[in-house]
Formats: sequence, structure tokens, C-alpha cells
Amino acid sequence: MIKQEPSSEILEAEAHIWNQVFNYVNSMSVKCVTELGIPEIIHKHGRPMTLTELVDALPGVDRAKADYVRRLMQTVVHSGFFVLEKIESSDDQGYSLTPASRLLIGDHPMSMKEFVLSQLDPIQTEPLRQLGRWFQTTEDHTAFHTAHNGMSFWEQKERNPRFSHLFDQGMASDTPMVADVITRDCRQVFEGLGSLVDVGGGTGTLAKAIAEAFPQIHCTVLDLAPVVAGLKGTRNLKYVEGDMLEYIPPSDAVLLKILKRCKEAITSNERRGKVVIIEMVVDDQKADHKSVETQLFFDMLMMTLVDGRERNKKQWAKLFFDAGFSSYKISPLLGIRSIIEVYP
Repeated sequence: MIKQEPSSEILEAEAHIWNQVFNYVNSMSVKCVTELGIPEIIHKHGRPMTLTELVDALPGVDRAKADYVRRLMQTVVHSGFFVLEKIESSDDQGYSLTPASRLLIGDHPMSMKEFVLSQLDPIQTEPLRQLGRWFQTTEDHTAFHTAHNGMSFWEQKERNPRFSHLFDQGMASDTPMVADVITRDCRQVFEGLGSLVDVGGGTGTLAKAIAEAFPQIHCTVLDLAPVVAGLKGTRNLKYVEGDMLEYIPPSDAVLLKILKRCKEAITSNERRGKVVIIEMVVDDQKADHKSVETQLFFDMLMMTLVDGRERNKKQWAKLFFDAGFSSYKISPLLGIRSIIEVYP
């Protein structure tokens, strides 16, 4: 027999279920305002923008949809992306940006616009819809395979130029923010270094920032030939073609292999350097609820897309020691991510 719960608990439980079931409305509302360019429109307006002004400025949106726009905006106001405030010398209210919506402006130096659009693209969200079906299959592949007719994430990326470009832009958009924070607030990590190799460093955004902030460090960006071909270095920055991170399905064994190669690189010629990793360290004991929740979201995303994972401190330590490293240091300096320094 099911225990009879107090009415207040039943209603609270119902509200919790509803909130979780409809949580995707938040994500899709953020995607919508990003696609419509609302952050840019309000930014260019230069002051709080009334609903009428906003609707008139939205390209291709009929005035008859003004109330729909209002309802969209009340959702993203509630979720903290915009503020509705009184306009001076007027009885009207207008929409203003918050730190979150400023990061959705396309030409913001740390814009996350492409990240939002890439992560909420149907190609990436469909595997989560198919998660239940995937759990009931016997084949050893990911939910991405299940959702995309047996095609892996990397095969989809190779065959779909639109998605490939969108995903690459989304990943690259995160680097300027990381570069800004680590060169301003994490300088101790790089002090005393004479050289640095950014493995799989793409077009070198992070390495460029480090090279500029630390002129004494000679930075090398190592990536595949198609990525670094034609890129020009500077006095203390160079690009090198290499296949160290040529695609291998992500797993602990592969990461271990990469770590071992990194260890060889920093201990050659009697040098004893360190490996610097910028990654999540899941900590459900010390971190706040939202941070842990976001880390767990990333873990689920990695599981469904490429059979990857996010790790806690104990799991990271096992990888480091199994790869032959002697010690490590974790500094939670990058929001939900940490800087991990690993020593031979």
C-alpha cells in the first residue's frame, strides 16, 4: 500500500515534477532570443527598450505577435537573462541586459552566442530524447548512434558541414573567456615556465593570450595539419602539425595514453615540467547546487554524445597515478571548471 502523504508534500512533489519536465522551455527560450538577436538589439538601443520598440526592431516579426514576444521575454526575465525596469521620466517599462545576456551578443569579446546555438542544435539534443531507447539496446555504442541511425558524433561532424562549423564555432567561443580569466587571475600557474605546448590547441587563441601575457614563455600550438595550416606565429608562439590527439573514441584508457605522452614530453632532456589541464572536477560536497548540477549535465552530455565523462577528484587522481605522475594540484578558479597541475 502506498503511504498517504500530506497534501503539501504531494503538491510540492507535483510542482517539482512539472518544473523538471518543462525545464527545456528555459533552454529553448534562450535559444529563441539568441536566434532573434534580441541581446544585440537591446544593446544597440543603448537604454531600456519597451516591448513596442523591441517588436518593431525584430526582423521579420509581425506586430500582431507583440504579446507572444512579451510572454517570451517574461520567461527569460524570470530566468535572469534580462531585467524589466522602469524607464526614467515615463510610466513605461523597458528590457535591459544582464551579465548573462551580454554574453549572447555576437561581437562581445567573450560571446557565448555560438556555444548556445551549437549545444541546442537538434543534432545534439536528439540523443537525450532517445536515452531510454539506448539503454534498452544491446549494441555497444552511444545514444548519439541510436538517435542518428548508427552514425557516431564524429561521423556526423565529418559529413555535415553546417553542424561541423556550428560545433567548432561553439567550442572556440569558450576559449577567449578562459584565456582572459587565467591570464588575469591565475598567473601563478604560468610563472617560472620557459615553454608551453597547447596540445590540440586549435587556432591558438589560448596560447596567444598566454604568449602575450607571459613574454618569457615560448608557446607551441600542436594540432592536426588542417587546423594549423597557414597560421602564422610570433616571436614566442609557433604552430606545429601533429597527430597526438588524432581522433580516438574518448575513454579513460585514451586519456591515460595521452597523459603518458605528455609525461614523456615534460621529462625529456632532464626537464621536469608539469601538465596543465583545464577541466571539470565534480565536487558535490563543497560546490553549490547549481555548479554541481551543471557539471552533472555535462557528464550526461558527454555520455550521450561520445561515451566520455566528467570526473571527480578521486577519478582524476587514479588517472594521474596510473600514468606515472607523482602529484597533482587542483585549483577551482574557473567557475565550474578547475585548473589541474600534474607533476612527474
